[in-house]
Amino acid sequence: MVAYSDEFLRQILQSTTSIAMMGISTNPVRPSYFVGRYLDLKGFDVIPVNPNAVGQEIFGKTVLGSLSEITQAVDMVDIFRRSEYVPDIVEEALCGLRGLQTVWMQIGVKHSGAAENVAARGLNVIQNRCPKIEYQRLFGELRMGGFATGVISSKF
Repeated sequence: MVAYSDEFLRQILQSTTSIAMMGISTNPVRPSYFVGRYLDLKGFDVIPVNPNAVGQEIFGKTVLGSLSEITQAVDMVDIFRRSEYVPDIVEEALCGLRGLQTVWMQIGVKHSGAAENVAARGLNVIQNRCPKIEYQRLFGELRMGGFATGVISSKF
């Protein structure tokens, strides 16, 4: 497992405003749904992308079928797809997304070749981590024993 410093993760989360969530689900019991919902509630501009849910609404936004359909600048791509799909997703992101700074692969998602490709372009890459969990951990919002350890607030 790759180690990421808290400062590195904190800097990414503080500088990110828009997140393309590749593989988000419209099903509220799926992790990709509640991670997206949490980040949306924290003030991030979550752009839902899922080729199996094109045109559906989630968080008041229309689900897109691919990253190439995004017309606005995007700071981060959060990948909720199996690892074998990562190289194609990364290539699409690198070729088509304006403003991209970070490629984040969710827990259980990793691909060393794709990660090297991202890093070679001078962008941030994170594998096998969840931005929701890291946000909660770094900004004092983890719950322990059913009680919040910090106050849940907007992005910062």
